[in-house]
Amino acid sequence: MKNTVSTLLEQKLSGDKITMLTAYDYTTARIIDECGVNAILVGDSLGMVMLGYENTLPVTMEDMIHHTAAVVRGTKNAFVVADMPFMSYQTSVYDAVLNAGRLIKEGGANAVKLEGGAEVCEQINAIVSASVPVVAHLGLTPQSVNAFGGFKVQGKSADKAKKIIEDALKIQDAGACAVVLEGIPAKLAQIITDRLAIPTIGIGAGNGCDGQVLVYQDMLGLTTDHIPKFVKQFAHVRKEMENGIKEYIRETKSGEFPSEEHTYSIPDEVLAQIDLEE
Repeated sequence: MKNTVSTLLEQKLSGDKITMLTAYDYTTARIIDECGVNAILVGDSLGMVMLGYENTLPVTMEDMIHHTAAVVRGTKNAFVVADMPFMSYQTSVYDAVLNAGRLIKEGGANAVKLEGGAEVCEQINAIVSASVPVVAHLGLTPQSVNAFGGFKVQGKSADKAKKIIEDALKIQDAGACAVVLEGIPAKLAQIITDRLAIPTIGIGAGNGCDGQVLVYQDMLGLTTDHIPKFVKQFAHVRKEMENGIKEYIRETKSGEFPSEEHTYSIPDEVLAQIDLEE
């Protein structure tokens, strides 16, 4: 069954945890979708895990549309959310609506995600008014890495925690259909989840949220850089890839590969005719 804004809300109301993973290409999206995940996030995290940037800031609209379209082609049932990259919505309400529309029209996404609280409520309201579902993003918002002074847990003081709660209520009033809560204390995320009528999706925000999201490279053990505290590696795919690649190199160099079973044949009489023609 196709996951939608309505089905995700039903999951919150029934207590059925929402599952979300990132994907950035057709093959991975197809695997994740066939496993039964509720939602796929085409995150601007692709800047780091796919394009090798230091952070998400260099990612462009063209990058997001390209990868979103690939993911959508590999997806049947998951609800596909596409990130709006840095400076695609902060500049003006007009730009926000235009670029959100491009992710839906050209990328094929089911919803867009943008970072921020009260300061982007006007953009959220305008995008939703244009019939585009919006997922908000509060807490540790990666596009604000320079303002935060790095990737740091947010909402640890009373004032900052109160601000996140207020922002959550404001983005809900602006029309957001869900909100990602990243890098905040679990008890704070639980308070927000209890107070909101829309689903909360946590990443580094404890298990009190209505659902969880992880970067698939992190949870499958593909990354070798710093692994955040909130990441659990559910598999170690990198090691399997390394073993396969090394075995391919060994068999190719030894002549074991390709063997007869991986080789096309030609009848001897055809070869004889070729010899005659020569």
